[in-house]
Amino acid sequence: MTLPNPAERNPLVLPDGSRDSATVFLNAVIDHPNIEVGAYTYYHDDDHPEDYARTLAPYLFPGAPEALQIGKFCQIAKGVQFITATANHPMTGISTYPFAIFNSERFGTYRASLPRGEDTVIGNDCWIGREAVIMPGATLGNGVIVATRAVVTGHVPDYAIVGGNPAKVIRKRFSKSDIAKLLELAWWDWEPDHIAQAIPAIEGGDVDALAAMAK
Repeated sequence: MTLPNPAERNPLVLPDGSRDSATVFLNAVIDHPNIEVGAYTYYHDDDHPEDYARTLAPYLFPGAPEALQIGKFCQIAKGVQFITATANHPMTGISTYPFAIFNSERFGTYRASLPRGEDTVIGNDCWIGREAVIMPGATLGNGVIVATRAVVTGHVPDYAIVGGNPAKVIRKRFSKSDIAKLLELAWWDWEPDHIAQAIPAIEGGDVDALAAMAK
């Protein structure tokens, strides 16, 4: 088995030989100065958005003071949204109403006056379920699973499964020792041919077999 071309827009080839237009590698369809997406991370949306960056991170404008970083081999379902820090309103006044955005002379200074928000960081090999919402400054470790319609804030530890609003850790996917091994192995950074050879161990959940294949 070989891995698909990470620069391919539509990497999923169906049994009839056609390509699934709803499945895209995000680094092939997003060109945004504030968004970084790792290789092989895909998004599935049968509505075929015209602007994938705006669909996923609707408030993150080019040049915003914060960034969205998504690791390699992530799987992102339809309806997922990253609510980045620029979506916030000022809270120092009597009202949070953004009067300045309706005044063209003040619009630019309004954005500049907002506090610097934290980046939103998604680790490698994360699965984010349908219509989940990732809130400003959230950090997901490697191997995290986010349940459908969960609302995620703060830090999610490596290989945790989270769900609910606000999202809570349901359980860890592996033992503490196996998680430490997986983080040390960082298989997502291996060369594509090496990863392809390791797929049986990865799919089988065999941490020791994967470790034996490390070079």
